[in-house]
Amino acid sequence: MRLILPVALLFATGLCEAAKPIDVDTMWSLKRLGAPTIAPDGSAAVAPVTTFDTKENKGRTVLWRFPIPAGEARALTSEGVDAGAPSYSPDGRWLAFTSKREGDDVGQLYVLPLEGGGEARRLTRVPTGVGGIKWYPDSSRVAFVTRVWPGKDWKAAAEELKKRKETKVSARTWDKAPIRYWDQWLDDREAHVYSVGLDGGDPVALTLPSGRPLPPQDPGAGSYDIAPDGKSIAFVSDTARNGVDSNPDIWLQPIGSGGPARNLTPENPGNDFSPRFSPDGRSLAFARQTIKGFYGDTQRLFVHDLRRGANRAIAADWDRSAGGLQWSRDGKSLVGAIDDAGTSRLYEVYLDGRKPRAITGKGDVGAPDLARDGSIVALQQSFVSPPRLVSIDRRSGKASVLDRINDDVLAGIEWGSYESVTVKGARGDDVQMWINYPPRFDRSRKYPLFVLIHGGPHNGITDAFAWRWNAQVFSAWGYVTAWPNFHGSSGFGQAFTDSINPDQDTLPYEDVIKATEWMAAQPYIDSNRMVAGGGSYGGYLTSIILGREHPFKALVAHAAVYNWFTQVAADYGASKRRDGQEFWKAPELFAKSSPHFGAGNFKTPTLVIHGEQDFRVPVNHGIELFNTLQNQGVESRLVYYPDENHWVLKPANSLHWYGEVKAWIEKFAKPGVTP
Repeated sequence: MRLILPVALLFATGLCEAAKPIDVDTMWSLKRLGAPTIAPDGSAAVAPVTTFDTKENKGRTVLWRFPIPAGEARALTSEGVDAGAPSYSPDGRWLAFTSKREGDDVGQLYVLPLEGGGEARRLTRVPTGVGGIKWYPDSSRVAFVTRVWPGKDWKAAAEELKKRKETKVSARTWDKAPIRYWDQWLDDREAHVYSVGLDGGDPVALTLPSGRPLPPQDPGAGSYDIAPDGKSIAFVSDTARNGVDSNPDIWLQPIGSGGPARNLTPENPGNDFSPRFSPDGRSLAFARQTIKGFYGDTQRLFVHDLRRGANRAIAADWDRSAGGLQWSRDGKSLVGAIDDAGTSRLYEVYLDGRKPRAITGKGDVGAPDLARDGSIVALQQSFVSPPRLVSIDRRSGKASVLDRINDDVLAGIEWGSYESVTVKGARGDDVQMWINYPPRFDRSRKYPLFVLIHGGPHNGITDAFAWRWNAQVFSAWGYVTAWPNFHGSSGFGQAFTDSINPDQDTLPYEDVIKATEWMAAQPYIDSNRMVAGGGSYGGYLTSIILGREHPFKALVAHAAVYNWFTQVAADYGASKRRDGQEFWKAPELFAKSSPHFGAGNFKTPTLVIHGEQDFRVPVNHGIELFNTLQNQGVESRLVYYPDENHWVLKPANSLHWYGEVKAWIEKFAKPGVTP
């Protein structure tokens, strides 16, 4: 099966006479839109717009207002002062956002009047910082998340932070896990929800009286919700609270009355999260995973009846993850962006038993927000378009572009084409794969192949514009790129996603090899010029390939899990594995699937890349892999970033990263065409 896609999405940018293939500098010159918020009456949307300066090696974020339908956009916040997380008040009169001003080290909460003009007003002076903001339904207050020390007031918290900053003792101590997350060390604070009125004043603790904190890993606006009457809060808290065998549940806490918090999901040992009150306040929607210890488990939509106290599954037979849903105004359905077979589509999920309906078709759609009248704004993107702000007709799915912030740059880019194909992978199963072609691709000529191996593993690659592994940038170098959604990828149903557990290497390895063989059989591929690479799990699978039979001339292993036995140092390392699959209980499983046991077969030149601040795959993995390659006499290169985490995010480092990857693969697979 083939689905050939045009080089533009649902809009045309035009091509000027001097259009050129995209390069890394051009990619970094593109402004980046963040998640939008829509006015309650659907008349406008506000979104953060980030512009990067590669010479200064930093970015600045400004909030912009975009009329609906498309009109003249304008900046709402000042240049040179970062602002983010915009949120319209339900009455449409205010815009709440976070910003660091007046010399603040942490973000604070501000509100901007949208009627009659006026300057933004600061609402908080919280020493621990503000995030995860959300309005009360009556627009009288704004809730937010901050990490506090229970028992310490704001003054004491500020003094404690100052003390820890100024102390000459660098030691940190923990008595229980987790100790870090992605690239942040966790301390003894707890994440709680507070609220503050529009006149400012001392914030009021909402969840602190319950004694139940939000999960320490990345708490935010999705971790809680305020009831329509403003009298209760639903939030996520780990019932186990031991840092090892977690059990996030949905808790309901009265606001102001001092009543106890009540667990609404005690029957499920897996994850319950993303609570959302229905518009009438009678129901609470949430997402549920039932397989304990499996982050890739299907997220099922459940609704809790707040009067009867019962939980029921919605669209129980739907084999897709229903996360990030928002209620429609009539309370009869929910709408959200769903990972679906290699793309992200908007779906409407009904409570009355009807089959979920896809609102959009081609092209990735994400970060939707709904107005009272049901109109939708979202970000739409593809391999050949960065995220664009669009309004979407709920019935037809038609998208209309609202922003023009990158039109001048996009007009100068000559994109390559791309398509989706389906090939036979392991066990004879269908495997979907994205192929990106160089600009002015000629099927009668021969091109080198760069096989991209995605991370996760339970995160399918979709029709989206990647900033870190950009297939169009690689293709502009003169390569055809192939990106297979191997067994284990999300968006293709529970059985496909779970098929690689606990044996995480066999099926994906075979899929990549079979996908590469399919590509090599195409008349436009030079099978003597094929390379491959990936990051995170993609780096892991690259390291597996390194020790096994494969057709590649060179490999790129970024943030690669190289040794399963030492991966216990990861940020989730103390967590109990699914079905008790610990290395001391199942050493044969770990030995079979750990790349370092294939070291005796290492022969392929390999570029190893790792960041010091990577706590998901600690830096020892990259060093172990590089040292082993050197010991084996295999041509190899280690690129180490002391100030990067699991990803390379800083502009200067990103430019360097692309340069290193380009130089490496060009050395072993010359780019461009041959007759």
